[in-house]
Amino acid sequence: MADPTPVEVDQVLRFIVDEIDSVPELEALLLLWQDRPAAWNVADVARRLYIVPDQAQAVLADLSRKGMLAADPEQPDFYRYESTSAERDQLMGRTEAVYRRQIVRISTLIHSKPSSAVRDFARAFRFTKEK
Repeated sequence: MADPTPVEVDQVLRFIVDEIDSVPELEALLLLWQDRPAAWNVADVARRLYIVPDQAQAVLADLSRKGMLAADPEQPDFYRYESTSAERDQLMGRTEAVYRRQIVRISTLIHSKPSSAVRDFARAFRFTKEK
């Protein structure tokens, strides 16, 4: 894949700000995207990302709730990348490329974000205020 353009980098950064809550979440998503359509189980993801299985389960479940991964209905501990569109697949390719080249920048961006609970509270307040 060619180097992402500045516009594509901005799209990746917006995706990360809007959708990704932690570095393990991004790495799990990229891991399953790179190995699509294969399914990964929680224990293997935990080993690959150097996190405990409970954290891997939470990360995979969150990504599944966001519609980025799908749990295997017959094997609930297995997840696979869920392709929702060609545009999302292209964004994932760009995300992988940008992350590989700018890992410190992306990691810093993720760590500097307010927690998802704070963002959810702020969204609820904005919604209430707009009414």
